[in-house]
Amino acid sequence: MPTAEQPRAVFAMDPVHLPLLFPPPLMERLRQSARIDPSLVVRDFADPATAPALAQAEVLITGWGCPRLDDAVLAAAPRLRAVLHAAGSVRSLVGDALWQRGVTVSSAVAANARPVAEYTLAMILLAGKDVLGHRDRFRATHLPPSPAETAGIGNVGRRVGVIGASRVGRRLLELLRPFEFAVSLYDPYVDSVEAGALGARSRTLEDLLRGSDIVSLHAPDIPETHHMLDRAGLALIPDGGVLINTSRGALVDHDALTDELVSGRIRAVLDVTEPEPLPADSPLYGLPNVFLTPHIAGSLGNELERLGRTAVEELERLVAGVPPVCEVRRGDLARVA
Repeated sequence: MPTAEQPRAVFAMDPVHLPLLFPPPLMERLRQSARIDPSLVVRDFADPATAPALAQAEVLITGWGCPRLDDAVLAAAPRLRAVLHAAGSVRSLVGDALWQRGVTVSSAVAANARPVAEYTLAMILLAGKDVLGHRDRFRATHLPPSPAETAGIGNVGRRVGVIGASRVGRRLLELLRPFEFAVSLYDPYVDSVEAGALGARSRTLEDLLRGSDIVSLHAPDIPETHHMLDRAGLALIPDGGVLINTSRGALVDHDALTDELVSGRIRAVLDVTEPEPLPADSPLYGLPNVFLTPHIAGSLGNELERLGRTAVEELERLVAGVPPVCEVRRGDLARVA
């Protein structure tokens, strides 16, 4: 039963996500730590109907669809002391006013990194075997491949270049360890010693692109990384190479990438694009050397409960007076997604 000592909490997100983020057993666990009304899910902080709850809220449990927490929201929630984000990036959610108030911010970004890394590993393994190319050829010919057609495939010694030692990048590097890949890493904040500890060889961006059969992007979308793979960079990827992007479409010059893919020189696995979604007439939808998915690498379906569980665990720490494990600090936003 809720007690007067428990903090008052309010959900703020698109209500469609709530049942998967907090299925009944997890919702019950949450309600053991906070006084919260599961029927109240705020989509618009300016809605007068939400004012009484916001005025008492000490904790906001946010998710996809939550509006930005600006000065007006903080004025409406004078008791707010923590924002627990049951999703990934908080970049579009928080602003200076929140940090100035000293509100604790936590995010489930680490939990969301796991399925992205898993998706990427799967695509690396499939790309190394040229699964999609062989599928299409088998559909057309109904014949098994000849030795000549399989001579260049396989994952033994395959050169994999990882751009960005983000949470996803680090998890991917961990997942790559059991395989016989030659792994390179580009991250300006990671030196050769740390890269080695992560199981990779530190390289410049140009060297990584030049020396990788498969290039996987895991950098944050910040001004310094906008179009970090431009026309010149894409041209460094060897003929027949594969670009995997599960990060953000803005990291790649889309026009240059389209030209490379239309030419057939390289292949791509694209879970994110610029723009997103692509226009209906984009040639990328029909190219045989492009595997295009609609931003599904991150948490979906039953994976959402992991995000909700992260928020509940952070709430339990808050109530116990223990520091959060997944805290986001103001200075982090210059380097993370």
